[in-house]
Amino acid sequence: MPHTEPSADLTTPSGLPAELNAELVRAGYYPQLVADVLDVALAGESVVAHLVQAETTFDSEVRRHLTVLVLTETRLVTAHVDDHEGDHAHPSSAAATTDAVPLSEVRSVSLTHVVAEPAEYRTGAAGDHTSELSLVVGWGAVSRIELEPATCGDPQCEADHGLTGSLLPDDVVVRVAAAAEGPAAVRRAVAFARRLSAATARR
Repeated sequence: MPHTEPSADLTTPSGLPAELNAELVRAGYYPQLVADVLDVALAGESVVAHLVQAETTFDSEVRRHLTVLVLTETRLVTAHVDDHEGDHAHPSSAAATTDAVPLSEVRSVSLTHVVAEPAEYRTGAAGDHTSELSLVVGWGAVSRIELEPATCGDPQCEADHGLTGSLLPDDVVVRVAAAAEGPAAVRRAVAFARRLSAATARR
């Protein structure tokens, strides 16, 4: 089945801030749909900060995915939009899911900074020298278990010690790479992560 490119219609009439609307249009992934579902989830609450991240994956066909994080004074609102393989009667469809989480419920904001040439890093340059940023936000709705074989510390031991692992929050994961999205996208992600971390600290 041929892939139909999402519409990049420049009109996104909604109650969202102009800057957020512009980024949805720039992402080019059903901007009117995304704007409307965000508008419903926000329910009139003002936007403090936002992050828009589009991702393309390849399996038997090209699939696109969009994640939007919106911070308000009281909540973190997330939106996920995915393409879905259709059938003859309905050749294409998309699912748009939003989640509104009180900031008091956010348990963790985890950041992984990948920095090229760390020996040249200078204080205060996190947004400029980070080549990739991974942002993981957890509030307990979804968790990920990472397992590995358990050992006893004896390198000669061949006994089966079972498995050991970690339970990690995994509600929202956003990765932004300068090589793919550009350095400005990484700086925007770092700025959003700072605002989100500060907001959760106040709760």
